[in-house]
Formats: sequence, C-alpha cells, structure tokens
Amino acid sequence: MEPNWDDLRVFLVVAREQSLSGAGRFLKFDPATVGRRVARLELALEAPLFTKSPQGYVLTPAGERLMAHGLQAEEAMRAAAGAMAGPTESLSGQIRIGAPDGSANYLLPQVCAKICDANPDLDIQILALPRIINLSRREADMAVTVSAPTAGQLLVQKISDYRLHMVATRNYLQKHPPIHTIADLSAHRMIGYIPDMIFDRELDYLNDIGVERVALASNSVSVQLRQVSQGSGVGVAHDFTLPFHPELRKILTDQISLTRSFYLVRHQGDHRNERLNRFADALTRGIRDEVARLEADGAS
Repeated sequence: MEPNWDDLRVFLVVAREQSLSGAGRFLKFDPATVGRRVARLELALEAPLFTKSPQGYVLTPAGERLMAHGLQAEEAMRAAAGAMAGPTESLSGQIRIGAPDGSANYLLPQVCAKICDANPDLDIQILALPRIINLSRREADMAVTVSAPTAGQLLVQKISDYRLHMVATRNYLQKHPPIHTIADLSAHRMIGYIPDMIFDRELDYLNDIGVERVALASNSVSVQLRQVSQGSGVGVAHDFTLPFHPELRKILTDQISLTRSFYLVRHQGDHRNERLNRFADALTRGIRDEVARLEADGAS
C-alpha cells in the first residue's frame, strides 16, 4: 500500500497541533476523519506515528523521522507555489507571523494592515506568544525575534534596532521618593518579566541594571505596561510603545538607555519562495519604518 501524499499533510498538522480536534479545526475536517487519515498513513508505512499522552498526540521515533521528510516535502511544495506566482502579482493566501507580544501588539497590527491594503487577497495571522516560535514545526511561516538564532537551518535578517527606557507615570513620581540615580530604584516597586519565564536573554532588562526584586511581574509586555500606566510602579518600556501610553514619562535617561534589535527568521528552504520573499521584504520595511516613526513620536 503506497502512502497518500495528502495524508502526509494531515500528519504534519496533527504533529503541530498535537491533537485530532486541533488539526481538524485547521483542516476543516472532523476529528474522526483526521484520525482515519493518520491511521491510513500508519498502515501504509507499517509504523506507529503518534502516542497518546496527557499533553496530546506525541510523535514516536518513526513519527520524528517522518516529520523531517514531511517538512522537506512541504518546503518543496511551498517553493514550487512561490515560483509559479509571477513577481508582479499581488500576494494572496495565508501567511502566519510569530512574534513576542511587544512587537505583536505595538508594531505588527499597523504594519500588517498596510500590507493587506496593498494585497486584498492576502490573509495575515499574528501569533503573539511569550516564547520562541517553533519554525521547524511550522507554527508560523516566519518569526520576529529579539536575538539572532545560531542553530538550525534558518534564514536570519536583522530588521531594526529599537530603544528602551525606564518609565513611570507623572502621578507616581509625584507621590513617591525622587529617582535621581539607579540606586534610588531600590525604594520603588519594580514591574517587569517573571524571572524564570524570560525566554530570551535580551529581555532580561532589569537584571542588567542590577534590580534584584520584581514585585509585579508578568510574561506579557502589555500587562507590564498596563501596570506601570495605572501608577503601580516603575518599569521598562520600548520607546515605540510610548505614543500609545502618553501618561508615561522616561526617567534616568542619562543613566539607563537600552538598545535591542529585531530579526526576521525564516525557514532556510523558503529562500526560493518568491511569495514569502516579497512578503518578508514588505514586513521588514514596514517594521523598520514603524519603529522609526513611533520612536520619533515618543520623543516629541
């Protein structure tokens, strides 16, 4: 019995979603149909591909081996589809971007809206997660990251630098001890990331400036800024978020000024995909321009 190529596509979705129901929602199949397709592929290959665990459907060793080949086949199909699309055609179909929630909340909405305006048949999905996006399992077509990965077969392109500063509300600063030096921060409630959930060393801002205790913590930038904006303490903000939070004031600007970078990370096999190349170009230009615009607005 020969394996069915479309069953391989179903297998890849189950591996990513780790459930029949999740794969069914993505494929628009009922879970029973998904299960039958996986069973048919297992029969054709004469090997079990998944085991059921409390975490969902987990790949067996045979499934892991098939996953590697399946991803290569998927990348080849994507490259073929990209090559068939003429460079003058507008972008269409679906593209998913993974990003940490700072860029996902404050940059990507307006950047992606402009790209969609220019490409009415394009659907863009923003996957905002406080962790590294798993491109090898195709959680997304590409990802915005805050550090350049050094492992894996990936295309890595620097997008832009961005700046961060300590911030608080004017009302908070009026009601609490003055902050003239970094040492003065010890008398204030600090707001930042949950220390053991910082998924990238580049995000460990408070540790870099010697802050030992984070009294109010979240794995979400948006939650942190909400807490600072309501006058609950002092935190770190991306300069590009400040136009959205006019109540915040930079402090200690002569002593603390952080610079980080955004990178666009893609599957190495996608370098032949003209469609994704064009989208990546539009995305990097859009993010670069938006960072510059918002940082200028925040400084004025």
